[in-house]
Amino acid sequence: MSIIGETVTTKSAHLIELEKKWGAQNYKPLDVVLTRGEGVWVEDVEGNRYLDCLSAYSAVSQGHCHPRILAAMQAQAGRITLTSRAFYNDQLGPFVQELCEFGGYEKALPMNSGAEAVETAIKAARKWAYTVKGVPDDQAEIIVCAGNFHGRTTTIVGFSSEEQYRSGFGPFTPGFKLIPYGDMEALAAAITPNTAAFLVEPIQGEGGVVTPPPGFLTEAAELCRRQNVLFIADEIQTGLGRTGARFACDHEDVRPDIIILGKALSGGFYPVSAILADAEIMDVFLPGDHGSTFGGNPLGAVIAREALAVLRDEDLIGNAARMGEYFIDRLSDMASPHVHEVRGKGLLIGVDLLPEAGAARDYCERLRQLGILAKDTHKTVIRFAPPLVITRPDIDWAMERIAYVLA
Repeated sequence: MSIIGETVTTKSAHLIELEKKWGAQNYKPLDVVLTRGEGVWVEDVEGNRYLDCLSAYSAVSQGHCHPRILAAMQAQAGRITLTSRAFYNDQLGPFVQELCEFGGYEKALPMNSGAEAVETAIKAARKWAYTVKGVPDDQAEIIVCAGNFHGRTTTIVGFSSEEQYRSGFGPFTPGFKLIPYGDMEALAAAITPNTAAFLVEPIQGEGGVVTPPPGFLTEAAELCRRQNVLFIADEIQTGLGRTGARFACDHEDVRPDIIILGKALSGGFYPVSAILADAEIMDVFLPGDHGSTFGGNPLGAVIAREALAVLRDEDLIGNAARMGEYFIDRLSDMASPHVHEVRGKGLLIGVDLLPEAGAARDYCERLRQLGILAKDTHKTVIRFAPPLVITRPDIDWAMERIAYVLA
């Protein structure tokens, strides 16, 4: 196995230095400067080739620069890109219809980033609580889970349990209760007459690819239904085939009251997000209640329509199920003194290292040198989330290198 870039070259170093000098230092990337991508492979400015096992945090599920999505984007970009919601456009209607039919809901509200979609769901739940459930004004509560990651806005970081996400950004928005992830007793105890919703990730991706106990989602959804509380699933990272199902909630046949989507909704070409719900919930929004200059624009709508079509036409959800099972089995069969646990579902996989094994980032750096791009999370977890177009030969190629690093 050849080693790539044990030292950063002059060209890469120059570009890295430019970003460090002129950009805010709110990220700490691996020392690789990417310049192109196709399918599951990316290339750096030195011409080195890597297997992408992060997929831009699952946003590039359809593979880098998918030709169908690229063609759709290019064609629409030459017609009209942005109209604002001050006017109708000829792509938004077909997009929300296709998205609702894909998800099995009556209404969709498109936005741009995942965090915007989470904020939209919070607003919908609160207004539903006041106008439908009858919660007294400004008393609505939303229950969330420790270890959550729902975005970076000040409201969202305010209900994070990660101290770094919160430190220096208060004061925070009230109205959120934090419970342990996967704890049914805690959920039941937290619900009051003022509870509007329970917001949960079916799998906590950024939290370390943590899955709840079997049956938790089913029990939680049933409890919420009995208590007239909205069950909101943040499927921004887990949805659209990532876990080998349409949505991660589908593994337990759970239909959330509100489902939040983003990332792979545009195949990595453009920021597109949305919430899905039935009319009883979505119709609480009146003209002027909520909006976005770019949300629902024709360029984003065309891209998202084609991204959904690619998922369907190329059976990427089925491929994620098959390749995910193979990937997890191969990882689980590895003999390594450093691995505590391999966990995940579909192509959202975490390798949890033993505390004495060292930092997961060091392993990711070594994988980069062998041509694999993965990302650490929560210091001890290596996350593998390749594009859903990955094949068995791709995985076999990766396993030789992963086994070498983990051994």
